[in-house]
Amino acid sequence: MGILEKISGVLADILDVEASDIEAETYLIRDLNVESIDMLEIAVSLNAAFNIKVSENDIFLRNLRPYLIEAEDKGQAQAPCLVEKFPFLTPDRVQEILADLDSGPVLKVKDLAGFVAYQTR
Repeated sequence: MGILEKISGVLADILDVEASDIEAETYLIRDLNVESIDMLEIAVSLNAAFNIKVSENDIFLRNLRPYLIEAEDKGQAQAPCLVEKFPFLTPDRVQEILADLDSGPVLKVKDLAGFVAYQTR
């Protein structure tokens, strides 16, 4: 079973949805209505499932907006700042996030998979 499938199973169990309804492009908050308490449970479950240390601030992109503000205040480009702060995100994904910010929370299932892959390499 691959990382994405395992994460989909974890999310399905926690959120009481069908794993087949969860794809890489699924937004956690926008599509699955994940709440803060769910995120805690997801973090604990991913920690157990993959035997990794899950940093909630990193995996859930909680510091995304403060990092953007910090980059702006320093006169730095936002994309390189995010790639540095979230090394599990590809430069293409960072560009996608920046383009999507105005639509709401940007965290997708593929971001969780990227975090897990980065932690288990």
